[in-house]
Amino acid sequence: MTKTFGAKSTADEVLAGIDLKGKRFLITGVSSGIGLETARSLASHGASVVGAARDFAKANMATESVRNAVRQAGGTFELVELDLASLKSVGAAAKGLLADGRHFDAIIANAGVMATPFGRTVDGFETQFGTNHLGHFALIHLIEPLLADNGRLVVLSSQAHRVADVDLDDPNFDGQDYHPFVAYGRSKTANSLFAVEFDRRHRNRGVRAASVMPGNSLTDLPRHFTAEELQGLFKTVGDARAEAGLPPAELKEIPQAAATSVWAAVVTDKDEIGGKYLEDCTIAPVNDTASPFADGVRSYALDVEKAEQLWAKSEQLVDGA
Repeated sequence: MTKTFGAKSTADEVLAGIDLKGKRFLITGVSSGIGLETARSLASHGASVVGAARDFAKANMATESVRNAVRQAGGTFELVELDLASLKSVGAAAKGLLADGRHFDAIIANAGVMATPFGRTVDGFETQFGTNHLGHFALIHLIEPLLADNGRLVVLSSQAHRVADVDLDDPNFDGQDYHPFVAYGRSKTANSLFAVEFDRRHRNRGVRAASVMPGNSLTDLPRHFTAEELQGLFKTVGDARAEAGLPPAELKEIPQAAATSVWAAVVTDKDEIGGKYLEDCTIAPVNDTASPFADGVRSYALDVEKAEQLWAKSEQLVDGA
């Protein structure tokens, strides 16, 4: 009988009693927050983990908890340098992984940036779309042969996808005013749509993909906010939920925020979650109510036609960079 988990479950609770020896995972963004805890929890159950991070030196120091877990449980841990805002870095990381040749049972696309000031990646893409979506798109597209048959792809999205659908005509804000949260919302919708199309393309070999809303937690993600701005954001969310008749939003501890990622990557039936959007260790319901701070997934983030169009646009942008 499958155990039921929820919003307050931790990654360790989700993985309780599971032996991951011989299983191999790739996780992006392992130097802090949810990615670090995801790596630690998997390693503590015997998994071999490859962690990718932009700042190799920082990640090397920050991942001691993962190494401790490896020493106790007998898995392995390796670091790969990866800057998702640089296609050159993405290509170099992919080349190294392909040369190594070992397969992954699951890839967890965890890394990301949030509500950044306007900027562009080295390849000319708007920072959030370029980092959160295109960087992962390019990496996973390149290393897809390393994802084992019957493997899984988990792509971290966000409740913020409810703020905005993708804009395929102007993904880089070339012809419109820039709004940090609109850009963030578009990138998180893109993360969900990427999982939808990847799932469609690779399910014939048993590979399934899903997107995840980990839950709101105090990580390094809102590093571009002052303390006052962050408190203001929490107040805005609280007021909007109250106005919509929803219960107050609760912050998760980081081990709770990592739970849905490991649940999707290891525990639940992959064929049930393929092409879906997940939150609180379950499949989220479609919810098209107007509030951007409501729970559930907007239907546009699961639109199969839009997902296919985004894939084609992403190939065009990456190939043309």
